[in-house]
Amino acid sequence: MAKVVWMSGIEYVSGALCKCGKKGQHTHDKMLLATHRRAATTNPDCNRLYVRSQVTRKTAPSADELFARIRFSAVAQMVNDRRKDLTQISRDQQAFIAQRDSAYGLKTMKAWYWKVCGDEYDAQHPRG
Repeated sequence: MAKVVWMSGIEYVSGALCKCGKKGQHTHDKMLLATHRRAATTNPDCNRLYVRSQVTRKTAPSADELFARIRFSAVAQMVNDRRKDLTQISRDQQAFIAQRDSAYGLKTMKAWYWKVCGDEYDAQHPRG
């Protein structure tokens, strides 16, 4: 990963600048990806450049990885549902504002939703 500064006049570039070739005389296994982060954050560096090579997985996913995938999917759905629930929006906003300025407070509403829904999921599905 590299920080990228584009020439003046170009604010950002996003997408594949060079794709992996599969056939032909210019076959190669590298892909050059440029990204521009749109998510809310406190970091001002939003342009990134990656070189990615083709990877083939040789092992099956571990139990921990499968659990993490299931947890991520479930928490993402919980966050999405909670954001759209009109009965909870005002309470959620008040709770977010109350913790935002504390020492370890989460600075974005999205991060707060992920924390709350993740804790709720972990309470309902104890691991161990």
